[in-house]
Amino acid sequence: MEKEELKSMSLGDHLEELRARIILALLGLAGALVVSLAFGNQFLHLLLIPFEQAIRNAQLQPSLQAIKVAEPFMVYLKASMVLAILLASPWISYQIWAFVSAGLYRHERRYVYVVAPISAFLFILGSLFFLFIVSPLAMKFFVQFNVGIDYIKYQPSISDYVSFILILSLVFGLGFQSPIAVVFAERLGLVSIETLCKIRKYVFLAVFVIGAAATPPDVISQVALALPLYILYESSILICRLWRKRDAI
Repeated sequence: MEKEELKSMSLGDHLEELRARIILALLGLAGALVVSLAFGNQFLHLLLIPFEQAIRNAQLQPSLQAIKVAEPFMVYLKASMVLAILLASPWISYQIWAFVSAGLYRHERRYVYVVAPISAFLFILGSLFFLFIVSPLAMKFFVQFNVGIDYIKYQPSISDYVSFILILSLVFGLGFQSPIAVVFAERLGLVSIETLCKIRKYVFLAVFVIGAAATPPDVISQVALALPLYILYESSILICRLWRKRDAI
């Protein structure tokens, strides 16, 4: 009977479900944006902390340039939008996984209610991990890097700096979603624990390739993304083992 229910959904039904979920996700994001606009300045000050600390540790005077006319305003909007994404991430994650569940059997849909909140938590955790752990180390590397030319004055534009911080915070947030994909695939029978163990060495290489491709060309950011991704991969295997043992009881 469950198979009949699954087959009864046509392509049009799936597209309609997708449209409805996108609209709901955007409505939640819009509501979060209204709230984040009120706290955009505070969030922007939080983003500037790694730069200020790195500059002061190098015994320099903190200074960022605003070259374009609307640059400060656009930076404020960028910061507010990313804050809105973080605030709305639980709601957006639920809408994504609710759409996925529409194509699953009833016994598989129960996993969605576990996955959705964990997915939002990992996204926020990844973003905060970059903001508070990785970005101070990366900024220290960039500020103190010496090319041997004394008359270079380190004074990046505020737009470049904030874009650097915001983009990588989102990259880390998305990267931290990897355990969800692994555990979900194992639960649905798409991959076995044995296979996950066999491909460890390839995953280890892949996470460093991903780290190099998704981050600026500095070793700190690359390693800081690659190592957590691999640790999360090993953690997902452990979760799969524990889940299998629980099912066997």
